[in-house]
Amino acid sequence: MTTELQALGEAIVSRKHEIAKAVHEDRYSEAVLTEAQKYDLGKIEQQILEIRANFIEIFGQALIEHEDQEKVFGEITNWGKETGEYIYKLGASLDEALKDTSYYREHIWKAIKEEAKDMSASAIFGVLDIIDPLMDHAIYSFSLTFVDAHQKSLENAKTALLELSVPVVPLMPGVGVLPLVGNVDTERAQLLMEETLDQAVKLKLTHLIFDVSGVMIVDTMVADQLFKVINALSLVGVQTIMTGIRPEVAHTMVTLGLNLEGIMVKSNLHQAFKEIQTLQNA
Repeated sequence: MTTELQALGEAIVSRKHEIAKAVHEDRYSEAVLTEAQKYDLGKIEQQILEIRANFIEIFGQALIEHEDQEKVFGEITNWGKETGEYIYKLGASLDEALKDTSYYREHIWKAIKEEAKDMSASAIFGVLDIIDPLMDHAIYSFSLTFVDAHQKSLENAKTALLELSVPVVPLMPGVGVLPLVGNVDTERAQLLMEETLDQAVKLKLTHLIFDVSGVMIVDTMVADQLFKVINALSLVGVQTIMTGIRPEVAHTMVTLGLNLEGIMVKSNLHQAFKEIQTLQNA
């Protein structure tokens, strides 16, 4: 059986480009593509064909080296990682990418049937034990990498959005304003601490106005985080003024028993700015 599997594997390897081309042509024969999509596909078609050929070669090698399946599964795992990331960067959806699977199965098995006409029954069962589990593992590795790449992209986008949500705007030398908009959750609060301190030092601020007119909800967690930022700023020589506390937010803060003692509060930016001018001129 060993000789039969090796001979079959060598035949698959030698026909990898032929099989890859058949998979590719069959895959896109019924696909409805716009002219722009056809143009984009044309630019990467040779790369895609080479990826297909390399994938098919692994199946041939799996038959040749059928006694060392650990090595073969390692190779298919690496292929899944590299290809999953590459296809994700092309902008394809996972659903669309996995449509290739049925075409690979069809054409690999078609080639096996053509090459295995005189194979023994035990050798045929040996092929079954190798090809299908390997294909399933390839799908798993590809999908896992694709999903991981998507998750990282979402996390990077979220981080970028969070960074934009902590904008310290310089008003004049030594004075800046931090307009907070939206909800302040634990993750944003942590970034608020890091970015505010960093920007305050970079901009050489002596005064920072916290404008919370865009914050709809202030609970004990939000207040605690704001107080921590204010205390941390005082340690680097920055005096803070809080402005824009909405009536409903003020009511909530009083109900919760939140203590603003030691924190300068003004109703709006204009009053805060006048206070800073008075302090600077004193």
